Amino acid sequence: MAYVDWSIEGPEYANCNCAWGCPCQFNALPTDGTCRAVAGMRIERGHFGSTRLDGLAWVGTYGWPGPIHLGNGTQQFFIDERADADQRKALVEILHGRETEPGATVFQVFSTTMSNVLDPVFTKVEVEIDPAACHGRIVVPGVIESTGTPIKSPFTGQDHRVRVSLRSGFEYSEAEYGSGSTTATGGVKLAFKDSYGQFARIHLTQSGIPKRP
Repeated sequence: MAYVDWSIEGPEYANCNCAWGCPCQFNALPTDGTCRAVAGMRIERGHFGSTRLDGLAWVGTYGWPGPIHLGNGTQQFFIDERADADQRKALVEILHGRETEPGATVFQVFSTTMSNVLDPVFTKVEVEIDPAACHGRIVVPGVIESTGTPIKSPFTGQDHRVRVSLRSGFEYSEAEYGSGSTTATGGVKLAFKDSYGQFARIHLTQSGIPKRP
């Protein structure tokens, strides 16, 4: 099957309800048996066919009543209101896992676990991410607020920096692990503090191979 040629590259920040380290990253069950998360990305370079996506941002909220692989999830995306009609269509296709080989990207994998896909919202989206400093901030005014920082050592009070490499990851090749706190009142309600945070530079294409920047 032929797919539209697409690519998105830039910094990503995610925060979920799991403990620091997130068991899911190691094929273990989530900390409290459920998975709820927010993720956001600022696209530095991207395209969908001939449609450029540079400079746009998106935020996704996710909720599963159990481990992700058991399904029955709900998701909703908030897409940069600055996107024109073609860019909006392109981002919806990418984020909903369409025009992608099965199992190739995190978007396509997650799409197979969803039983409730809420309509995307085109709105103001603020995404500030510095993976090297382990800092992230996501704001969808009136709906979502999330901040990410390095883990603090309880013994020294200093930043505890952790970096993980996934040789066959479908979301990222390498990420910094930190701490995040989120509140969200949209279709997927979230409320967690000082839980797993993830900071990475990702480069996803329709081929599904996360490329190093």
